This record gives sequence, C-alpha cells and structure tokens, in this order.
Amino acid sequence: MFRRSILLAVAGFAITALAAGGAALAQKLPTAVTQTQGLKRIPLQKFDVPPGERETVVAVVEIAANTDVARHTHPGPETNYILEGDLTLNVEGQAPKILKAGDSAYVPAGTPHAARSGANGAKLLVVYIVEKGKPLATATP
Repeated sequence: MFRRSILLAVAGFAITALAAGGAALAQKLPTAVTQTQGLKRIPLQKFDVPPGERETVVAVVEIAANTDVARHTHPGPETNYILEGDLTLNVEGQAPKILKAGDSAYVPAGTPHAARSGANGAKLLVVYIVEKGKPLATATP
C-alpha cells in the first residue's frame, strides 16, 4: 500500500509538472522517442539529479497490443508503474514477470531486458535516471 501511495504521488507530481510546464516543456522535449515499432515514449520531464552527470527522465510509455519490445539496456536504472493493460517483462538473470495495472518493476542500470504486451497493450509511467549525453535506450542482442 505504501509503495502504491509513493508511486501515485510520483505520477501526480509528474502530471502536475507537465500541466504547469505546458508549452515550454513540450518545446524542450521530443514528442516521442521510439525504439520498437508499436512502442511510444512520451517524455514528461527531464532534470539533472543531482545537477551534473545524470538526469532523470519521466515518461509515459505506450505499447501496442501484442507487441514485442526489443531487448535493450538503459545507461541507468529504470523504474516503472503499469497504468493500464499488462505485459511480461523479461530481465536478464530473472524469471519473467507478468505485470498488470497497479504493479511496478525495477530494472538495474545496464541490464538487458525485453517485454511483450498483452492483448490490450500497456501504458506505463517510467522513471529513468541516466547518464547525460547517452542514448536513453540501446538495442542489445
């Protein structure tokens, strides 16, 4: 319950910041970053944490129904919260996790992972804490 409250607070903060930032924020961030056909990332915020070598990217990720998300890594940890739908998350070294609305997951920095959305697709709130200047996601064999 505590974890869900924190995640809902983060989601509320991200939505409030987006509304407050409006057009100015939209001009600074790309409208979508696409890595896999059928997957759409909508960055909500991006800021240094702490100011320096890393930045936080808060995004909504939409995955079309029955879509395989290609195996990839991030240059920092990824935390996600499933807003809608479901997916199976495959993180290297771990058993596959079936996630549904209300669930969350963590992927350590540099760890290869992939996913497959269910019949209704999936919509996630994702927080990345990544090294500045590096691609948000890099394909991995």
